Amino acid sequence: MEEMDKKCVGRTADIVVHGLTQNNLKHVTFRIPKEKITVFTGVSGSGKSSIVFDTIAAESQRQMNAAYPAFVRSRLPKYPKPAVERIDNLTASIIVDQSPLGGNARSTVGTISGLYASLRLLFSRIGKPAAGTASYFSFNDPNGMCRTCSGLGKVTKVDIGVILDPDKSWNEGCVKDSLYRPDAWYWKQYAQSGLFDLDKPVREYTKEEYNLLLYGSRDGGGEPEDPKVPGLYNFFTKKLLNRDISNKSRHTREKSQSLVTETECTACHGKRLNEAVLRCRINGYSIADMCGMELTQLREVLSQISDQTVSVLVDTLIEGLDRMIDIGLPYLHLNRETPSLSGGEAQRLKLVRYMGSSLTGMTYIFDEPSAGMHPRDVGRMNRLLMQLRDKGNTVLVVEHDKDVISIADHVIDVGPMAGQNGGEIVFEGSFRELLCADTLTGKAMRQSLPLKPAPRRPAGSLPVRDACLHNLKHEDADIPLGIMTVVTGVAGSGKSTLISQVFAKQYEDDIVMIDQGPITATNRSTPASFLGFFDEIRKLLARENGRPESLFSFNSTGACPVCGGKGVIVTELAFMDPVITECEACGGVRYNEEALACRYQGKNIVELLGLTASQAMEIFEDAKIRKHLKVMQQVGLSYLTLGQPLSTLSGGERQRIKLAKNLGKKGRIIVMDEPTTGLHMSDIENLLKLFDMIVSRGNTLVVIEHNLDVIKQADWIIDIGPDGGKNGGEVVFTGTPEEMIRDAKTLTADSLRAACGV
Repeated sequence: MEEMDKKCVGRTADIVVHGLTQNNLKHVTFRIPKEKITVFTGVSGSGKSSIVFDTIAAESQRQMNAAYPAFVRSRLPKYPKPAVERIDNLTASIIVDQSPLGGNARSTVGTISGLYASLRLLFSRIGKPAAGTASYFSFNDPNGMCRTCSGLGKVTKVDIGVILDPDKSWNEGCVKDSLYRPDAWYWKQYAQSGLFDLDKPVREYTKEEYNLLLYGSRDGGGEPEDPKVPGLYNFFTKKLLNRDISNKSRHTREKSQSLVTETECTACHGKRLNEAVLRCRINGYSIADMCGMELTQLREVLSQISDQTVSVLVDTLIEGLDRMIDIGLPYLHLNRETPSLSGGEAQRLKLVRYMGSSLTGMTYIFDEPSAGMHPRDVGRMNRLLMQLRDKGNTVLVVEHDKDVISIADHVIDVGPMAGQNGGEIVFEGSFRELLCADTLTGKAMRQSLPLKPAPRRPAGSLPVRDACLHNLKHEDADIPLGIMTVVTGVAGSGKSTLISQVFAKQYEDDIVMIDQGPITATNRSTPASFLGFFDEIRKLLARENGRPESLFSFNSTGACPVCGGKGVIVTELAFMDPVITECEACGGVRYNEEALACRYQGKNIVELLGLTASQAMEIFEDAKIRKHLKVMQQVGLSYLTLGQPLSTLSGGERQRIKLAKNLGKKGRIIVMDEPTTGLHMSDIENLLKLFDMIVSRGNTLVVIEHNLDVIKQADWIIDIGPDGGKNGGEVVFTGTPEEMIRDAKTLTADSLRAACGV
């Protein structure tokens, strides 16, 4: 500690963290230079996120929130105090993580970036004929929105074709919903009304009978003849469309989505705005026309505006567009709904938004900003990070990508391994010094995987013909069987569309999809419960001790009676932050004394859940449990304890545990969407070994990926391009990695040649 303080004499501006023990960190002390780019790297699960997000970001936000009055604080997110002795010279932070932007159909790229507000102002100033002030050009304002669709551009209605089986009668269950199964309560309302022939198929109904069935009245309008028979269309409209189901169960939401259909609004034709606003134009384009253009085209259209009265406004718009284009998002349009963006796209959009800020002296924190990026675009993003630094800000980046690490002014390597074997600062210094360091990261930086010497030969292929979804241009592709195929290309080129949507839908019965979707990550969800072998552990304890299985669940009979199985006591203090303390009754272990008294192989349930996957292999003899533990080892998660909350896992760990869950599923074709996300360079080698094992068992593996090491080890490459958006959507190359280097003239081929030193 004293030594660290001496180092920081004359550098009081540095952020200094003393005695950090958060999660797996082992009382570490380190400094972060201000107004520099500091990259935190290390194997997945080593403790990087615990340092950057759970400590620096959380404490910065907590102290910022503490500056507000109690009433305001009650409405702000709550951040617990991290396990650290002290942090010196902490600054206000802005967090740019990989969480989706969320929002709803009213949240678009234009609204989230702020460009739509500037565009509205531009149209209110020089648009002809004039339609009103800037608010009149908003689809979220009653003055501007289309009244038919309320500014959504689409209308939602109940899909009767999904609900009704026209070949069946009431007695045969013509309504394909459990609420209306024969003899159910809702079924009886219709059956006992006397309005319907219960043995008559729906297909044979007269127009009046059909109206009665759907709308409750013979003419299809007015009040229902029987108040107990409102009509199926009216019932499901009220049930599914006229109420908020966002907080309902996943099953309810999925069911609702299956019963409704979205169609383009016939009044505005998807443009969201009313007719008066759409008539207002600049150089022949309405505001809806401009919002529907790809960003490169929109920039070109805006640059042709010569009116000097709005030159500053036009320049502002073009600057914002340039930042989005430079970071690799030229294929987006301002009308794109934010929930449809990937995590990588959302993160880049957030980055661009902050680039327009004039704030200085801030700490910007980024979580793997290179995620989902083609190597071509990483350089562009690096320039934006350096611009943030040059404005006088401190930039902290959690990253594994070599190109991003290379621009760091300061590197902190966390390790030496993951989980219990990590949590230490194994290197601190410059990028050049890292290249000579004897750490996993240092060694990986010095290594470069070779091309696969002898690619496998396919055992046939599955054809995809005339793929034309989104930006795909009626493309044909053949997916080889029995080998590893890597589908690559720049972001927005159409990779995921071709494989995850067209190919996967065509062969859905044979495919196991491992995508980028989130996993359930509450403090009650653990590797054992997520992978499905927690029940087997409870069964063993139950048989061994002659007790019910429920006793060994902290969500059931075995829960501590004081904390209810949470392990902590939360005391709400009205307008103040809640106080969270460890449960004194159970000591934070969640179980009651009766459950803890039962043992298997000399260990109680808490001790069993505290075992790592490697240690558990030596304890458990049950074949089902050992099967799951072996898979955990195969995906590089042998260090995880069986009872560790999933909410504490890093992004790379979550990716791998999802892989572990799906490896055992039946399906000869496995599709993975960017499986290297969140993985350290040394982990990628292990992942490639796993891929090799999957294929050697006779499976077909299709990987959507940008990582050049994975591309090098492919048996076959399908490159989509030549660029993103409207300039993509074509199969620009198919062949082996060697053929790509030799013959291909694509952006991916250029990056691969550079990586191989060709």
